Amino acid sequence: MNQQPAIQENLFQTIKSKLAPNISFVHELSELLGISYDSAYRRIRGEKELSLEELKTICLQYKISVDALFNFQSNHVIFNSMAIGESGLDIEKWMQSLLAAIKLIHGAREKEIIYAAKDIPVFYYFEFPEIAAFKIYFWNKALIPASGYEDKLFTLDPPETLFETGRQLLSHYIKIPTIEIWSEETISSVLRQIEYCFVSGFFVRVEDVYRLCDALEAWLNHVQSQAEHGFQYMRGTPAEGIENSYRLYHNEVLVSDNTILVNMDGQKISYNTYNVINQLITTNPLFCNQIEKSFRNLMEKSTMISGTSAKERHRFFNILLEKVRNLRNRIERLG
Repeated sequence: MNQQPAIQENLFQTIKSKLAPNISFVHELSELLGISYDSAYRRIRGEKELSLEELKTICLQYKISVDALFNFQSNHVIFNSMAIGESGLDIEKWMQSLLAAIKLIHGAREKEIIYAAKDIPVFYYFEFPEIAAFKIYFWNKALIPASGYEDKLFTLDPPETLFETGRQLLSHYIKIPTIEIWSEETISSVLRQIEYCFVSGFFVRVEDVYRLCDALEAWLNHVQSQAEHGFQYMRGTPAEGIENSYRLYHNEVLVSDNTILVNMDGQKISYNTYNVINQLITTNPLFCNQIEKSFRNLMEKSTMISGTSAKERHRFFNILLEKVRNLRNRIERLG
């Protein structure tokens, strides 16, 4: 038996933490394994060990990493892939998966998100319908060849259901204690995408480019306000929140990818972005601890520009705003 009862207990505790309060775990386990309630109770109490097949079935169903469960000291890390176009995953299903994850984090007693942002954090796209519309268009245009967007031109109207899902994502994200690490290049990616689409003739109306620039400037001013207050809040609502629940760092050179680390009721989850928005997700303790260590090191080499750091904050956001104005000037010359 050795460690098996403790491992089994840890497994079931992890699953229970994922379930809504109104869900019967005994019923869930009984249905999943095709066993009686009595047999399910015996496994939950540790009187009956799980077979390897039962363990596999449970871990696949609840997306639990076996290496994390057994705490293997290994260089091999198991990731769950969430990639557009994989297993029928489209933009809408991808966003619904993100929404389910962010709701789970929001519902935890203790939680924190650390976001190293090479690009604008995805949740912020839905602060403005103009930005949301552009990003949804670009994702479909660039990432999904069979999306029906091959010959479609861009307009500023986002798909209603996707925008609503995005607003829900944002509303949960801003209520979670968050650390973001930005560089002066964080906004560069979306600016290059806008310019590329304009030069390629994908805009129906030239004025829509200017409206996008207006939205980006307004968004940057809003994030600057959040950094000044030390908490996040929805634009257009009163500036209310928990002091110091939002910390923004400026790093001059080292933010090279989009990586998110979640600390949630003692469990760590790492979201590693590739190919623009696809994600590799793991709860492997060794990997997550390495990510956290690198983040803490990155913060030490960065300047915190939220709270009282008014001079550094204004300097940083003025640089980003100037990038948007430079795009506007280039569009005017091209137009």
